[in-house]
This record gives sequence, C-alpha cells and structure tokens, in this order.
Amino acid sequence: MSLASWFRWNEPPNRISQRNPTEMVVETLMMELSWQTKQAEKQQRERENEYRKIKTGVDYGWLVSYPKQSYDISPGERLQLEDMCTKIHPSYCGPVILRFRQLIAEYEPEVQEVSRLFRSVLQEAAEKIKEEEEAKKLARQWNTKNKTSLSLATFKSRSRISPFISDIKTISEDVERGTQPTRRVWSMPEFRNAK
Repeated sequence: MSLASWFRWNEPPNRISQRNPTEMVVETLMMELSWQTKQAEKQQRERENEYRKIKTGVDYGWLVSYPKQSYDISPGERLQLEDMCTKIHPSYCGPVILRFRQLIAEYEPEVQEVSRLFRSVLQEAAEKIKEEEEAKKLARQWNTKNKTSLSLATFKSRSRISPFISDIKTISEDVERGTQPTRRVWSMPEFRNAK
C-alpha cells in the first residue's frame, strides 16, 4: 500500500462552495467598486499626464512609474458600503452594477468620488426595493380585503331597497289614490306607483 493513499494528497478537495447569496452579492458589488476605483485612478493619471504634456510641451510619461494602486477606501467607509450591499436583493445585483457603470461613464468622477457615487446607487436601489416590498404588502392587504368585501357585496345585493315602495302610509298617498293620474307630456317621464 502506498503512502499517498493514506494521506490522500492526490485527491481533489470535495468542498462545494456553500456561500450565502447575500455574501455573493456583497463580494460582487465590492469587486465592482474596487475595479471602478482602479479605472478612475488610471483615467485621472492619464488626464494629469495630458495636462502636463500640454503645459510643458514635453512627454515624460515613459519615465514615470506608478504604484499599483495608491487610493484606497477607508476601513470604516468600506464596512458601511458592505453593510449597504447586504440590503441589496440578489436579483438587483446586476441592475445596480449597470446603473453604477452608467453613472461612472456619464460623470467621469475623480477617484475620491467613486465611493460616494457607489453609495448613492446603493441607496437608490435600497429605496426601490423597499417601495416594491410595500407595494406587494399593500397588494396582499388589498386582495384579502377585496375577498371579504366581495362577500359583503353579494350579501348586500340580495337585500335591495326600493325607494318607491314603502309600507308607511302617508296622507299624500291617500289623496293620490282618489284622483286619476294625469297624462304627462312626452318629454317628461311617467312615474307610476306599481304595487
């Protein structure tokens, strides 16, 4: 018997990723934020190089070496953004990313403004989710109220009230019974007491 079978080094790990959908949403959105931050930083450096080129008339861009990533979000702000990401439903992850990319392309923000733009997109999505949940709740309430009101409506429709038939005797009825009804003019409707 070989030693490798005892230690099971050759076997691939049988771990299947059992991650929570919320964790996946947070990870995806935060990766998008970091990528957009890197892109904004790259664009900012290119703008600065173009400005220097125009100002001095000489291109020293080949001489300059840039660090991999110089701007980083503060840990407190990162935690706040991650907390906001947990409130996003997995079905809204794609639309949030698309909206964020759309705003980045539209405004071309500085590196420091990317996280604020991301926060505004998350707040907008959270408000939309909340509005939809309230609308669903109202629809459910309406459906339950509507079912009870329909049963009341059918009950009420069985007991109709006729305003022209009454059991209460009045003096005017006695007077009208004694006289012959007169023919009305064609334009006026004719009302008769039908008993």
